Amino acid sequence: MSGSKKKKKRKTQEADDAVSEDATQPLGRKEYDKELKRLHVEVVKLQRWVVHKGLKVCVVFEGRDGAGKGGTIKAITERVSPRVFRVVALPAPTEREKSQMYVQRYLCHMPAAGEVVIFDRSWYNRAGVERVMGFCRPEEVAKFLAVAPGVERSIVESGVILLKYWLEVSPDEQERRLTDRIHDGRKIWKLSPMDLKSFTRWDEYTEARDAMFKATDTSWAPWFVARSEEKKRVRLNVISHLLGHVPYKELASENTELPKRKIERRETTDYPFKYVPEVY
Repeated sequence: MSGSKKKKKRKTQEADDAVSEDATQPLGRKEYDKELKRLHVEVVKLQRWVVHKGLKVCVVFEGRDGAGKGGTIKAITERVSPRVFRVVALPAPTEREKSQMYVQRYLCHMPAAGEVVIFDRSWYNRAGVERVMGFCRPEEVAKFLAVAPGVERSIVESGVILLKYWLEVSPDEQERRLTDRIHDGRKIWKLSPMDLKSFTRWDEYTEARDAMFKATDTSWAPWFVARSEEKKRVRLNVISHLLGHVPYKELASENTELPKRKIERRETTDYPFKYVPEVY
């Protein structure tokens, strides 16, 4: 290797290390809130454009337990209409659903015109938890990985903008977050018996992830990996990336003003309202 190539490689490695280090540094609350507010304004513009143009957008979130999928999805959707941004988080399949074509229960949730559908885990359960925890046979996993790219090509060719995100977290940070769920009464619901069982199978999940990427990271439906060591950063990064991959324009806003009104009848009713106790 020539001196110039070695130098270039060294600079590239240094840049990667710098990015990796920055990605783990806590982001200040004021800086986060300011940037999140700015991005939320853009997400609202995107929402209006999706409805105006009848776009169909499907966003898939996958990743290890504790990687921050739920918090990222909440950050995306907290300032938009649930009638436009629809979150799909399916429970374990029923006996009837188990007898169906595997992707059938997911396809019925695909977006119609003017909708953004966000999958909090998706059809990739078969390549992840079902494979690792033995809920399906190896040949079923192989068949899924073989047909998934074709199914996603059909989805894209039908006019759906399909984005797939994998949130990656380190073993130490995952352990810290799952431990925090045990001791925080606000988060204990996030920790399922399945999370505890799968916690010990880090390497198996790594193998499953790598096989999934190798088979389904296609030009028409690529995977995007978001490092999730610092929750606030990954939320901003994913929202920014999403905005950059769904073409939209700002629609002209009408000059809206509240109309004048006249109130003659002040609160003079005798109805015995049942008021909520004001303990705060």
